[in-house]
Amino acid sequence: MLLLKKLFRIFPGTFILVSGFSFGSIAQVSVTGTIREKDTGRPLSGASVSTDNKMVSSSSDEKGAYILKSVKPGKMDLKVSFMGFATIRKSILINKDTVIDFLMEGHAILGDEVSIVATRAQEKTPMTYSGIPSSVIREENTGKDLPYILQTTPSVVVTSDAGTGIGYTGIAIRGSDLTRINVTVNGIPLNDPESQGVWFVDLPDLASSTDNIQIQRGVGTSTNGAGAFGASINIQTQTLNQDPYGEVSSDAGSYDSFKNTFKFGTGLLVNHFAFDGRVSLITSDGYIDRGSSRLFSYNLTGGYFGNKTTVRFNILSGKEKTYQAWEGVPKDSLNTNRTFNPMGLHYDKAGNIEYYDNQTDNYQQDHYQLMFSHVFGHALDLNLALHYTKGKGYYENYEPDQALADYGLADVVIRDSSITSTDMITQKWLNNDFYGLTFSVNYHPREQLKLTLGGAANQYFGKHYGKIIWAQYASDGDNEKNWYYNTGLKNDLNIYSKCSYTIFKRISLFADLQYRHIYYRILGTQDDLYNPDLDWLKKFDFFNPKAGLYADITKTQQVYFSFALAHREPNRNNYENADKDHVPSAEKLLDYELGYDLHLKHFHAGINLYYMNYHDQLVLTGALNNVGEAIMVNVPKSYREGIELTADAGIFRWLKWNMNMTLSRNKIRDFTEYVDIYDAEWNFLGQAGYPLGQTDLSFSPGVLFTNGFTFIPVKNLFISLNSRYVGKQYIDNTSSNDRSLHAYFLQGISAGYTIRTRFIHEIGLHLTVNNLLSEKYESNAWVYRAYVGGIETVEDGYFPQAPVNYMLGITLKM
Repeated sequence: MLLLKKLFRIFPGTFILVSGFSFGSIAQVSVTGTIREKDTGRPLSGASVSTDNKMVSSSSDEKGAYILKSVKPGKMDLKVSFMGFATIRKSILINKDTVIDFLMEGHAILGDEVSIVATRAQEKTPMTYSGIPSSVIREENTGKDLPYILQTTPSVVVTSDAGTGIGYTGIAIRGSDLTRINVTVNGIPLNDPESQGVWFVDLPDLASSTDNIQIQRGVGTSTNGAGAFGASINIQTQTLNQDPYGEVSSDAGSYDSFKNTFKFGTGLLVNHFAFDGRVSLITSDGYIDRGSSRLFSYNLTGGYFGNKTTVRFNILSGKEKTYQAWEGVPKDSLNTNRTFNPMGLHYDKAGNIEYYDNQTDNYQQDHYQLMFSHVFGHALDLNLALHYTKGKGYYENYEPDQALADYGLADVVIRDSSITSTDMITQKWLNNDFYGLTFSVNYHPREQLKLTLGGAANQYFGKHYGKIIWAQYASDGDNEKNWYYNTGLKNDLNIYSKCSYTIFKRISLFADLQYRHIYYRILGTQDDLYNPDLDWLKKFDFFNPKAGLYADITKTQQVYFSFALAHREPNRNNYENADKDHVPSAEKLLDYELGYDLHLKHFHAGINLYYMNYHDQLVLTGALNNVGEAIMVNVPKSYREGIELTADAGIFRWLKWNMNMTLSRNKIRDFTEYVDIYDAEWNFLGQAGYPLGQTDLSFSPGVLFTNGFTFIPVKNLFISLNSRYVGKQYIDNTSSNDRSLHAYFLQGISAGYTIRTRFIHEIGLHLTVNNLLSEKYESNAWVYRAYVGGIETVEDGYFPQAPVNYMLGITLKM
């Protein structure tokens, strides 16, 4: 209730608008009909019917009957699909209740969507989710990393190291970053098994190979890979295009940003084979000094498509070189030089500032996916996928005045004097292999019952090591050896079963049970030679049940409730920085979701209430291990609770409106902060603990608001105006105003115009302008504080984002 009152105080107009639409006397239009097999005339139960944007969807019952409720009048594209039959696409114009029957032809090509059904929420799954169709992805894809295409969905905050959305970027959903978000591509895990993070910079322009995305907020349904502790992102790459095509797109914009993409497809060859490809190059200087990126990627896919069997091989490859910008800008420089980048800074012999020109991150990642789907009948299908990911790369650092002993090297002796430190250039390498198998079996014997059995068995092996490639003074020791070397081996096995059963025609019950087993071994030496030994062996067995209820209250109103239990194992950094006195334990989350949806003639709205109760969540408290490295500590109790509102309306045929808003409270119930104590000469004396009681979880804004208007003044032209408000965020978990990010409000505009000619099928022109009013804001930061000689000392780094900037592009489709 407190959240509802707060919502009304801040945005009373929203409630007035929703109330007006909810209780106004607006007529309803529906599309009904039957779906039958063309040759025999028998009804097809379980066929899917949806509008092209999937805003309204349904499935046929045992008599083949379907109904699309509360459809917006006007022109629309309908899609009818069913395994083993040819997909039907039909454009219709409706202004009143309409009856349309469909006859489907058998012996068709099996659709790609069957391979990802098991890990996605379906029409009546009682979970909180959003879908991003291909049309939206194409409109938003101007070279920025994939998180920026998702930023207008509920409860999302994005950030960019270089300030432009190109290069290293991050996304948080409900305050959870990418180490707590499960990400899959075609149902195959994308999260790095050790760190549990995802770096979309490793797969540049993935959006150009993406057909659609589903975001499940909260725990969601069972999936493969890392635990979903805030959300899951399910990406499906490009699906079968039966017609040959070629496409060239080029974008250019602020900060010398360029994106060039070439795509092609053969269409169906001899009725069963198809091949598609993409090559992309993205470059940018970045808003931050030397925040440059050079990103290359390609995607090749080919397969056999039969009436009951599909075999597809998919390669995704990315290679990135980015100048490091992850230290951020010191707070005292934000008002004088917002683009200052301290990375690579050093001084020459005369004391002049220099920058190392190769202070870069370099990494290549190659994904190989072999996917097999087979339909045994109208009710049963099997999906298998073999995958292998190869990753290898390093980041290079100029390190001034480094002690040779810290790298296991002997002092340099010149005549009668010893040199104990030197300037050097180092590289930290990661060389890893990730491979495994995923599977799912879907059984749909009748409209009321859907059963799924799925799972995965994956193994990861990573090598971490460091090299010295140059030193001002070469040691008499072994300069060629790795100064540290360690390995990580992780086995991840999971199996899940899902059941959806409809009773009384309007109520669907859902159950989802998952078992997950993890074996993780870290062994070797690490780069901190004060604490060199790294030897951890951990095993986990998790049981993650989920259950829920979905009900059609009326033809226009639906409600759902779900409960989910999830577990998450500590990641590599949690162990690497820990010691035997601070062994991190697994985290547990109990997630409760309650939602309501309203579909009217010109209006759709949704309200979702959530309560996420964490046990032993790992957070930074300022505590150190036995050699002074920061560690994450399990806090016994913490929670996130909030309300998410979504709405969209077709106000006129030429004007559309959409919005979403999240109001939330994100708290640690009893937090103790630890602060380092040094004497005036920086000799470590110990730590002081400060009990603070209930505090806010870091990087969890209490208010998020997105609003957009799309104008279609003439055919083939659209203009979109959008705004985004992100509330105040705390940088650490102390709720200190001195260590917080100010709220910010952004506005942008995008436009697109399509021309069709006799020689070129489609010419698309598009323009995007971001941060229209040049708001000065920071989207991320870090902070460290200590007492030195009794005086508080603070070190920090903030990430300023670019003022007004643009991307202008053209796309040619043949």
